Amino acid sequence: MEYPSSIESWHEQLKAEALRLGFSRMAVAPATLFEKAGLRLQNWLDAGYDGEMSYLKNRKEAYYDLGKVLEGAESVVMLTLNYGNEPPPPAMPGSGRVSRYAWGATDYHRLIRKKLKAFSKFYRQGRPGVLVRGVVDTAPLLEKEFAQLAGLGWIGKNTLLLNSRAGSWFFLAALLTDEKLPVNEPVTTSQCANCTACLEVCPTDAFVEPYVLDARKCISYLTIELRQPIPLEHREAIGDWVFGCDLCQEVCPYNKRTPQSTEPSFEPQEGLYPLEIFPLFSMTEETMKERFSQTPLWRTGRAGLLRNGAIVLGNQRPPEGIAVLIEALEDRSPVVRGAVVWALGQYLRQDEFATDREKILTALDKSQSTELDIEVLKELEVALMF
Repeated sequence: MEYPSSIESWHEQLKAEALRLGFSRMAVAPATLFEKAGLRLQNWLDAGYDGEMSYLKNRKEAYYDLGKVLEGAESVVMLTLNYGNEPPPPAMPGSGRVSRYAWGATDYHRLIRKKLKAFSKFYRQGRPGVLVRGVVDTAPLLEKEFAQLAGLGWIGKNTLLLNSRAGSWFFLAALLTDEKLPVNEPVTTSQCANCTACLEVCPTDAFVEPYVLDARKCISYLTIELRQPIPLEHREAIGDWVFGCDLCQEVCPYNKRTPQSTEPSFEPQEGLYPLEIFPLFSMTEETMKERFSQTPLWRTGRAGLLRNGAIVLGNQRPPEGIAVLIEALEDRSPVVRGAVVWALGQYLRQDEFATDREKILTALDKSQSTELDIEVLKELEVALMF
């Protein structure tokens, strides 16, 4: 499509509508990536840093060709939505920290899709015959790269998009169109300078080097994406993170004075920041789904949440956790049982729980006599070697 005479005013109308719908910022990029972006993705995948996220390899061709996302794509309207809130209270024993984006009552995917649907409708009404498609991080689109191309920030050493005024506490969304829109100036250089705070704070050493993340070591990946047992070498480093991790964002200087979210759906919900762990183990599948299915936390499923909760209890070792964990030795999920065994093993190694050792050992011995899963049996063998 050619530029109509009013294309610049249309660009401004789009920006006004985006802000009216609650988006924080809007800018436009051409539907062509930096050449280096595709190479970075390929090198990252070749190194195996994607872990179990096989969907990235399976659809990598689509990342290089926006025509596979929207036929004839010419422009990418990039949008941000702030989700930042005040820092949470500390996680007391028996509770775990949750990544800031998941404190609200609504999964951000649902909220952003609703806003994108309204934005798409506005676009089609103003431009009959133009093709548009709204995208939020489930489609094969390199959002951070296009946001940088649109001038919304730069990709920092922690691999997140950073903005000098807005920091990194925001979601990205996009609207693809087959119309050529005026584009914004890209950000071509990093403004992280000599700062390495995000690299140094990571307890699992997930950053191979600045701007390169090995997702297999990232606490967010381990507690959300990974469906298997969390590798032994990372369990203590997880600390009290029960869902996600914000450490590399919390220490970023650009996040010291960032705008607070005005979206009611992101208001922190009691019991989610931090998340109370003990009640999780008494919930049925139905109860847990009802409690969390509308929030990002349900991405882990029941087994993931309980696995993570057990790891946190093993790191914190609150006295009340012993009874909860012993009962969970009979959980139907081997992933949960394995994490529970490890957590009880952590109690065994502490002198302050010497009076509880017999009770814990009796429970583990009983579990060992009935356990059929090979991986859980391995966990039991290690735990009983205290």
